Amino acid sequence: MSASAVDRDSVRGILLQLLAPVPEDAPPLCDTPVRGAPLLAIAGELVPSASGATFPVVDPATAEVVGEAADASLEDLDRAIGAARDAFDTSAWSSDSALRARCLRQLQDALREERETLRRDLVAEIGCAVRMTYGDQLDRPIEKLGFYADLAGSYAYGTRVGGGEEPEGNWFFREPIGVVAVITPWNIPTELNLAKVGAALAAGCPVVLKPSPLSPWSGAHLGRLVVERTDFPPGVFNVVTSTSNEVAAALTTDPRVDAVAFTGSTATGKKVMAAAAGTVKRVVLELGGKAATVVLDDADLDAVVPLAAAFVCFNAGQSCILPSRLLVPREHHDRCVELAAEGLASVPVGDPADPEVFMGPLISEDQRRRVEGYVERGRAEGARLVLGGGRREDLAPGYFFEPTLFAGVDSRSAIAQEEIFGPVLSVIAYEDEDDAVAIANDTVYGLAGYVWGSDLDRAVDVARRLRTGMVAVNGGSFIGAELPFGGRRQSGMGREWGVAGFEEFLDLKSVGIGFPQP
Repeated sequence: MSASAVDRDSVRGILLQLLAPVPEDAPPLCDTPVRGAPLLAIAGELVPSASGATFPVVDPATAEVVGEAADASLEDLDRAIGAARDAFDTSAWSSDSALRARCLRQLQDALREERETLRRDLVAEIGCAVRMTYGDQLDRPIEKLGFYADLAGSYAYGTRVGGGEEPEGNWFFREPIGVVAVITPWNIPTELNLAKVGAALAAGCPVVLKPSPLSPWSGAHLGRLVVERTDFPPGVFNVVTSTSNEVAAALTTDPRVDAVAFTGSTATGKKVMAAAAGTVKRVVLELGGKAATVVLDDADLDAVVPLAAAFVCFNAGQSCILPSRLLVPREHHDRCVELAAEGLASVPVGDPADPEVFMGPLISEDQRRRVEGYVERGRAEGARLVLGGGRREDLAPGYFFEPTLFAGVDSRSAIAQEEIFGPVLSVIAYEDEDDAVAIANDTVYGLAGYVWGSDLDRAVDVARRLRTGMVAVNGGSFIGAELPFGGRRQSGMGREWGVAGFEEFLDLKSVGIGFPQP
């Protein structure tokens, strides 16, 4: 099979199948008006910022302002943290697991009922393909929230060492850690907000959420629904949208905050960790990645490589788990480059409101310039630019970028080592299986990995050798409510989802109970 024989329509169809299908009765996105409002959620109320300040929300597909968000100050943050502290110290939230389960169910129901508004606002503020909102960008995280609602009510918070039900003896209890600051990015905001907020709330911890200023409505809607549609006690859940770096920094240093859960770049995560050290806060970090796809020499190259390559365009390449390195046997390097180019050329790029589009724009002009900078670095370092590398001027003024492919990439070069956060794929040749594993592991990151091969035992063995928190073999998925999500090394510490994600916000207490004295 020659590269020219790759059926781009077939690849395009399979790519769209990787995203959730749009229901036949789904209303057109344009029929739902944008609703995002410039309000904070503090102490059980929806309020403007104390100064009345707002900032614009820009649609990356059109570069047009589509609304406003409240621009919180340190004064607003102080009120939010104080409300959360009072809720932890005085309300029943930390002790009443049935209340927590009920309130989280109410929030889940409200999210389901308003999902079309949430869908419209999500596409408007981050430019994700609408098809993604029927999966990982919206509908799936809403359903996954039910896992934490169930866990809040069913988890065994106290366990007698050695078993048994007698009160006497040694016990350990898991108790909520306290007030949790949640700081989230813009790339998959609903998923990331609910992963952290859901776990902390289910564990009994009041939360102050600060979403990215590039996706403020995804957080603000959660605050609105909690206030309008649930029985959450005042102060248990607070949302402060802000463009101020001081506001984010204060969340990491305020002594009233007991833990910080952060998703973002590794560079910023290091700053969060250092700032939190002053008050010895618990820190949960989900940071960058530089995932590799290892295509073994027994894999069906014609079937695997085009799709494995095109996957870098998921969410316009703006996800920490995406495989931006494609490791292929040296003897098949040139053939794999041809197949990868066909796969990337098959990616439907365009208006994110179109259900037949797989890839929308980058989030901002700054992000597009960042990706352009890496393309220039790749060329300067000697990699061969095979496809793309520039703006989609036909889709201006949106922040669109071409699916981009480099071949002959040195595994130690910048484009092979650093997180680009755009639709840029590097093809890297390896000599043998040991060399492939060494190259895959040769970064500071350790978040995700991917392996393809016909011999399943061999593929799983390679997967076990990758020093990452998660690996997908032959198209398997490591995403799910019950599956812990997180990485090793400079990809972070701690986990989201699963029981492990819930327990990040619980502290252990050992209690020894003596026998009654005669």
